[in-house]
Amino acid sequence: MKKVVHIGLPKLSEDELIEVGEIAQKVIINYIFDHLAKSEVRDMEVTARINQGETLDLELEVYVEVPIFVKVDVESLIDEAIDRAYEVVEEYLRKLAKGKGNEGREEAEEPLEEPEEG
Repeated sequence: MKKVVHIGLPKLSEDELIEVGEIAQKVIINYIFDHLAKSEVRDMEVTARINQGETLDLELEVYVEVPIFVKVDVESLIDEAIDRAYEVVEEYLRKLAKGKGNEGREEAEEPLEEPEEG
């Protein structure tokens, strides 16, 4: 399964680009293992590719192999994990764009809930 999302941002440093890829990979791996036991996963590969030109392109590719007896829709699980990774990366990039800098990966990996106004 592969998805590409185009994100418009000012130019990021090499360290920030690496951080984006690492965050996406960590979110995907954690999501998969939140839904499957490690013993249920025979093989897993998570690849993040980032291309920065006029736009910032993040391509995530995920492969998960489980034994036949594991009753899970692997494609749906991968889709959900990728969607979650894009949400977390988007939040991280918004923080960077607002000038908050690298407030820590842990904050970027928390659930995305904005405080209610009013």
